[in-house]
Order: sequence, then structure tokens, then C-alpha cells
Amino acid sequence: MAGARTPPSILLTGFEPFGGERVNPSALVAHALHGEHIGGWPVTSLVLPCVFGEAIAALEQALATQRPALVIALGQAGGREAVTVERIAVNRDDARIPDNADVQPLDRAVVPGAPTAYFSRLPVKAMVAALQADGVSAAESLSAGSFVCNHLFYGLMHALRRRRSVQAGFVHLPWLPEQVAERPGAFALPLDTQVGAVRGLLATALQWRGRGDLQRVGGTLD
Repeated sequence: MAGARTPPSILLTGFEPFGGERVNPSALVAHALHGEHIGGWPVTSLVLPCVFGEAIAALEQALATQRPALVIALGQAGGREAVTVERIAVNRDDARIPDNADVQPLDRAVVPGAPTAYFSRLPVKAMVAALQADGVSAAESLSAGSFVCNHLFYGLMHALRRRRSVQAGFVHLPWLPEQVAERPGAFALPLDTQVGAVRGLLATALQWRGRGDLQRVGGTLD
């Protein structure tokens, strides 16, 4: 119909495998949710290169063409024992290993001259509480690391600095069972559990849209 408005949309991103891994749960989860409708909003998924600079460039292009109202970037945090919703992106690249283009920045700003950090615009506490209520291991996180995940998280928030109405943030996912076959005792979550968890996170973000966040203690002493 002429003049009909395009409904708000969701952009969900993941990363290609890195560090010698054959899979990355963030990419598989993003693929699984592509084309779904959550809260009536269509989900478009994008798998990004695990490369400094290139990941942000690809994300910025998607933001410009799709203009989503909710953006959640996913990444892998092998070794963590929960789905972790990040609270802060810092303006610092300090890579322990090279990225997939063999680039290894040391103590470099993500965006020179930009703010030291940006906070997530997601209802972090509400999202974590919702997953925990569903029996999924979930936690808040105050550090997205200093590799391409934090790099992208910072780039996302910087790109949206003037688009204040857009909900945006970053979520780290643990290893999949097949990734811990040779890592005895390491924590893992099955793919279907991770897909359901991210679907729930998206739904919770929409439920809390414009309402701030759940007021509960979420800090740690370490």
C-alpha cells in the first residue's frame, strides 16, 4: 500500500570461526534465527569476518542499509560458563592472538579520539534474569575482552552514537559441545539451547524497550 511504513527490524550478527576453531557458535545461532519474527519484528542475520576494521566496516554498511531498531552482536567466549550479556565496550584493541587476517594490534584505540567507553543500550539485567528464570546459565559481564568482539561492540555503539533510539549491545556465547571434545571439563551449551537463549534475549529486549532495565543487584566483588 502506498505510504505504508516499514516495520521495525532486528539485526543479529555473529562471527566466523577464529583461532583454529572449525565452528563459531555465534555464526550458527545467527544463521538459525535469520528470517524469524520476534515480537512481530523480522530478524536479519549477518556473519562478520573476525578481522579488525573489516568487521566494523561490514556492520556499518548493514546499519546504513537496514536501519534496524534493535541490534545484538554475538561472539564466542570459550571458557565462560554462561551466556554473558556485556555492559561496557572500551576503546582499546590489544589482541592476544592474531585475527583471521593475521593482524595483531597492541594497545591501539578502536576509534582514535573517541570516548573511552560506551555502555550497552540493552536491558542487561532483565535479559540475564529472563534466561536464568528459564534455567539457562547466564550472567552480566563488565568486560568484552580486547579482541575483535570488543572491537566490534565499540564500533557498533560509536556508529549509533547519534541514533539514540536504537537498542544495541553485545552478547558472548560459550563453546558448543563439539568444541570441548578435547577440553575435558570445559563448559559447553548445545546449539539448540544457545539458539533458544538468544531468541529469548531478543524478546526480552523488545519487552523492555523504552522502560530502562530491571532494578536488582548485579555487581560482583572481583
